[in-house]
Amino acid sequence: MEPHIIKVEATASSQHGAHKRQRPAKSVKRRLIAAAHELGPGLVTGAADDDPSGIATYSQAGAQFGYGLLWTMPLLFPLMSAVQLVSAHIGRVTGEGLAKNLARAFPKPVLLFLIGTLLVANAINIGADLSAMGASAELVVGGGRHAFVLAFALASVLLQLFVPYHQYARFLKWLTLSLFAYVGVILVVHTDWPAAARGVIWPSKLNESAVLTIVALFGTTISPYLFFWQSAQEAEEIVDTKGGRPLKSSPRSAKSQFRRMRFDTIAGMAFSNIISITIILATAATLHASGVTQINTASEAAEALRPIAGRFAFLLFAVGIVGTGLLAVPVLAGSAAFAVSEAADWKRGLEYTPGQAMRFYGVIAAATLIGSLFDWIRLDPVRALFWSAVLNGLVAVPIMIAMMILVSRRSVMGRFTASRSLLLLGWASTAVMATAAFALIGQAVLP
Repeated sequence: MEPHIIKVEATASSQHGAHKRQRPAKSVKRRLIAAAHELGPGLVTGAADDDPSGIATYSQAGAQFGYGLLWTMPLLFPLMSAVQLVSAHIGRVTGEGLAKNLARAFPKPVLLFLIGTLLVANAINIGADLSAMGASAELVVGGGRHAFVLAFALASVLLQLFVPYHQYARFLKWLTLSLFAYVGVILVVHTDWPAAARGVIWPSKLNESAVLTIVALFGTTISPYLFFWQSAQEAEEIVDTKGGRPLKSSPRSAKSQFRRMRFDTIAGMAFSNIISITIILATAATLHASGVTQINTASEAAEALRPIAGRFAFLLFAVGIVGTGLLAVPVLAGSAAFAVSEAADWKRGLEYTPGQAMRFYGVIAAATLIGSLFDWIRLDPVRALFWSAVLNGLVAVPIMIAMMILVSRRSVMGRFTASRSLLLLGWASTAVMATAAFALIGQAVLP
């Protein structure tokens, strides 16, 4: 009997050990699933941040300055995270989007100025994105660019009218995986890693052209439309959640919600920042290294992918531009619609049907179609994308100042005003953006 007992005990012990080994695996799996469920507005915002305007601007920075402007990316990561977290806090705490809170806290002329600058910047950005999408499709398929622009504009509007954004966005995100091709490029070509390391930690080549590109980098990374979008999406999630209430009315859930927003926003911004860095590295190692310092066309930008994609470089580039464009254009048009509808107190929200919120969807359609008309201006799509990023960098400053005032006011946020660390980072981000904008303006005005 004794050997049998020993055998049973040994078997039980081995099973117990196997069970203990399985527990951590199951625990990790549960944590990953729970973390994935916490990803929402922040991740979508981060994906939309790497829109065609971003791809073009990062490509131009790498081609023109090599590794010299890489330092802007680690600088921008905490700043962009802080600003987007501020906009998320405003939406979740108050249950209203950014524009609605601006309307309550500021005089009407200030509100009209802020909303007006946003609409102008968004319309130009939509136009530049659609033009780049059309030019990219033309590279692969041939035919007229204008026809592709109108087709993409119409498709974007119809999708927003009849399909909830979060449903088709999850499929479009797969197209953005093509951006990881830039990671492949820096692995297969000769990358001057010592120069890249110097570019990350030490500013260089700060001439007049660099100031313009820095403003564009700041503007395409910290973009005004993303502030309005994320705050509106946080407010919409409250409506979509059964029994959901703003944190001002439901303070018990504040700790978990703030933790979720931090994780969601930082994850989204990290994804955006990593892709930005790889695009600059790839174009520096390919285009700049071969003497191409000015990108004027979509085909020139696509050449950065040739080392990994060969004759399919144009196709891979086009998939990235079209995929990110189809993600970003609805965010651009949607943020404009939320801003106008909140300021005018119209019924608004992507959970409504077009018949229920006609004016809200009317702004989406108008912003997209007006943006598409910019394709008839004789400006190459890649340059249009770059200049739309510059405009975003200028427009962001007054909106960021207004946001930081809002998130500091107890009359707006109740007991949930921003923490000292978030206020410090938010104002630091505003100061950096303002410094770059004033440097550019001063450079233009003064001899």
